[in-house]
Amino acid sequence: MSSSYGWIREILLAAGMIFVLYGSLVLMTGSSPPMVVVESQSMMIDEESHVGIIDPGDIILVTEPEKREVVTYAEAVESEGQYHEYSTHGMPGDVIIYKKNGGNDTPVIHRAILFASANETTSVDNDGTCIEGELDELFLASDGSIGACILTWDVKGTSILNVTSISMNLTGYSCQPHGYLMIQDWIPEHEGFLTSGDNPRTNGCTIDQLTATGYSGSGPHYFGLRDEFGNPVTAVRPQWVSGLAGPEVPWFGIVKLAASNNSSQVTSDAWTSLIIAVVVLLSSVMIIEKAMTKIIASSPEFDTSINQSINYRNEESEEEQE
Repeated sequence: MSSSYGWIREILLAAGMIFVLYGSLVLMTGSSPPMVVVESQSMMIDEESHVGIIDPGDIILVTEPEKREVVTYAEAVESEGQYHEYSTHGMPGDVIIYKKNGGNDTPVIHRAILFASANETTSVDNDGTCIEGELDELFLASDGSIGACILTWDVKGTSILNVTSISMNLTGYSCQPHGYLMIQDWIPEHEGFLTSGDNPRTNGCTIDQLTATGYSGSGPHYFGLRDEFGNPVTAVRPQWVSGLAGPEVPWFGIVKLAASNNSSQVTSDAWTSLIIAVVVLLSSVMIIEKAMTKIIASSPEFDTSINQSINYRNEESEEEQE
């Protein structure tokens, strides 16, 4: 019976520790769940995994977007900007987790390239349309009214101000086809972020938002993501951002990918790193346990406790014999 109670106690203790750890992460990040497992290679910078870079199988702690402002790539490379040289996960700017068009599809974890914000606006016509500009039905004006026709745009944190369309050559954002990322004559559908993966082979020359690259989305220039209904992903509204990518726990999410038959995304060196990490972790626990046992056994209090236990058992045995 005592053995059964021992197992129950250990299970409750382990469950309590997991609950405390999970709760601590939620309080620290402000997000629930407080972490995500990366499932694709879209953020890899080369063919091997790296600590500090977002690779398949990494566990990423997620920070609630309301806790701090998102810094885009464009802001981080602005030479005289407030966030010049700011970087996370190996490149300038923040990486965000967002829902495609605000839907329920699998969230995307990609870098925020720029944020298009409204500059000049006019009121929506009586029939709910715009004579000029782009209709943003969710735009919140300074007077508290909702909905506006956006005539010109700013790129937040950059020198691009009051333009009717956005064009940028982000020469530092490298890729293979033509060397760097280009935004061509983009007229946003509404305020929001442009996003892209860091992988120079598969994502570095593309934008998740199809029309921002200046292509129609057909033929060899089909770039961009689509949502669960097959619609092209538009600029990411702030309310569609579920979190910012924080610190990573490399490799340990590989187990989840293997269980979901998505292990093909994991590179061979990541598997090797996981095995080494597990061996080192288990060995460290065993070494620490043995060291602590040796330290305790060498203390005078340990000998006293042993002698007291022996005397107590002897006294019990004598009482039973009487």
